[in-house]
Amino acid sequence: MMMAKQRANGLPRMIRGSVVTQRRRCGKPNCHCTDGTALHESTVLSYSTGGRNHTVMLEAGEIAAVRAAVARYRVALGKVEQDGNAGLDALLTRRADARRGR
Repeated sequence: MMMAKQRANGLPRMIRGSVVTQRRRCGKPNCHCTDGTALHESTVLSYSTGGRNHTVMLEAGEIAAVRAAVARYRVALGKVEQDGNAGLDALLTRRADARRGR
């Protein structure tokens, strides 16, 4: 497996997934969350692998850096998709031109 490039803060430059806020009850009978209005919140990285969803709890100091890494991944993925579509268009145009005898 190829290792991701690390930033100065120790986090990878790009991360696949989504940063989301989870709201949930803790299950303790006397907690303020039992009424369902004041739920516990935690920010997590959500990702899927092997057809299963996973989450990783993020520390407060990591959230901004992880969000930025996810954004960089999405930009890079979009660029790869554009390049792939351009290549497909070029191949299809070449084939169409060959059929027309050009």
